[in-house]
Amino acid sequence: MIRISYDEIIERIIEKTGYSKEAVEDLINKKVKQLSGLITKEGAAHIVANELGIKLVEKVSGRLQIKNILLGMRNVDIIGKVKNNFGVREFSTNNRQGKVASLIVADETGTIRVVLWNDMADKVKDIKIGDIVEIKSAYVRGKDSENKELHLNDKSQIIINPEGKNVDVDVSNSFSRDYTRKTIDELKDEERNVEIKLTIVQVFEPRFYEVCPECGRKLILQEGGLACPVHGKVNPKQAYVLNVIGDDGTGTIRLVFFKDQVLKLLHKKDEDLIVYKETPEEFDKLRKDMLGTEIVVKGRSTLNKMFGKKEFIVEDVEAPDYKREEEILKSELQKNNKEETEVKDDEEDLNFDENIN
Repeated sequence: MIRISYDEIIERIIEKTGYSKEAVEDLINKKVKQLSGLITKEGAAHIVANELGIKLVEKVSGRLQIKNILLGMRNVDIIGKVKNNFGVREFSTNNRQGKVASLIVADETGTIRVVLWNDMADKVKDIKIGDIVEIKSAYVRGKDSENKELHLNDKSQIIINPEGKNVDVDVSNSFSRDYTRKTIDELKDEERNVEIKLTIVQVFEPRFYEVCPECGRKLILQEGGLACPVHGKVNPKQAYVLNVIGDDGTGTIRLVFFKDQVLKLLHKKDEDLIVYKETPEEFDKLRKDMLGTEIVVKGRSTLNKMFGKKEFIVEDVEAPDYKREEEILKSELQKNNKEETEVKDDEEDLNFDENIN
């Protein structure tokens, strides 16, 4: 079922009529009042759009601009330019194993996260920031209109740099622009495109597991040994995950690093990590050296339902750029000073009103 939010309805009415936002909301409020409050604002907005002759959904599938993508759509095609490539990560849950990758893609009307599953995930290895991608037969998922994602499965297609296709979007320095700096206590249970600066206070031993070299799925125990649920018996490839506890002064959070980010955090190569599987005591010194290290992590927060606590899935990690940190601190101080000034102004206005009265 295609879902269009209240804000999206208002945007489409403004786009089609040229009315101001205030004028559109006034029409909606009058409609709610006219119907004696027996309808939601969203329902009233649909009625107003219909009365103005506005078709809210032009197309439900096929080639679309990003701004016109709605929750629930299927068989969606877009052409966009890649702003970010977060690479491939392997996952394993109680119910399934596999691979997932994601991109941020932009056109002249907006940006959207593109999620690729299993065999499709390997496609991102050939994609660079700035490449044009043509996506076909994708479907739209998301918790709400602010968090829409375009998902690709084995029926979808992604064509890299299709001939004769162009998207006029600037993606220079886009990686840093897609992330919002937050503190741990500001994180929501499910939130994407966030970065946190914190200090490492605890490091756990890396966990190793075997995956299929063909598709990256976690191998399962079958009669005769480990096997891939898709490719059968294979020569297993080692994968690993590392859990770290970080503290930023507002709280602590578990950080989850998968293979590529483990290597980047530890400044190691793949063959170095395999040594720690055979001799975990060798990891102890490295673990102690990491304690107290400041890092900046970028990624997404998620709620661990088993423990009822937030975790942070790391998509990139780097040492702090202290020149940038100084700029962020200055920006925060200016913001706080502005808020304090506004509070004082409000208090003065209140005192003035009280004296007049």
